[in-house]
Amino acid sequence: MSTLSERDPGLVELMDDPACDRDALFRTYAAFSHVNALLAGWRRTYRERLRPNFTGPEHSVVDIGAGGGDVARALIGWARRDGVRLEITAIDPDERAAAYVSTLAPLDGYTHRLGTSSDLADEGRLFDFVLSNHVLHHLGPTELGTVLADSEQLARLGVVHSDIRRSATAYALYSVFTAGRFRGTFIREDGLLSIRRSHRVAELAAAVPVGWRVVPQAPHRLLLMHDPRAGR
Repeated sequence: MSTLSERDPGLVELMDDPACDRDALFRTYAAFSHVNALLAGWRRTYRERLRPNFTGPEHSVVDIGAGGGDVARALIGWARRDGVRLEITAIDPDERAAAYVSTLAPLDGYTHRLGTSSDLADEGRLFDFVLSNHVLHHLGPTELGTVLADSEQLARLGVVHSDIRRSATAYALYSVFTAGRFRGTFIREDGLLSIRRSHRVAELAAAVPVGWRVVPQAPHRLLLMHDPRAGR
């Protein structure tokens, strides 16, 4: 535990408990917009990994395991300022996420859907980009394989799965950052559990198929990427 030298994928986060406090869960979804904005690196990912691959004034996106949809909403705003319209389908299998999103003001370009990536793949859907945030560390080997296969099938232009990169430093800094903050939510407890469940670059690289690339992102992130155009 002191060095976090090994993953602990058997840990269960509080918000994944179907019996967890609903109000605390909704407060957690609301807090994600602040935590992810500060720590998840999506502004940089948008600038460096998505925007350079835009090919026109409008693009379709699916955000897998979108939770309360804060990342998707941020992406829509950034792209709009760049003169690009994103149509984002935020998909999540948890009915509680859908219930939370129903309390938010509608946003042009944002659609929330109950379901999984496999539901979309089975329907033959296609999107320009496939994304996820903090999903990978939740997946066992079989689930990871399914999500990556679905991603390859769904994406026209690119796939970016963003997650935490496990380290003792990340754990210590997050512990300090959340101390005394986000009371009444699962942000602190689940965030620390997430770090312990997350991958290092070499671990994830060894677990994914040929054609996928794992890239570290400062300070404590990693990106799992696939370019569907590479084999064409």
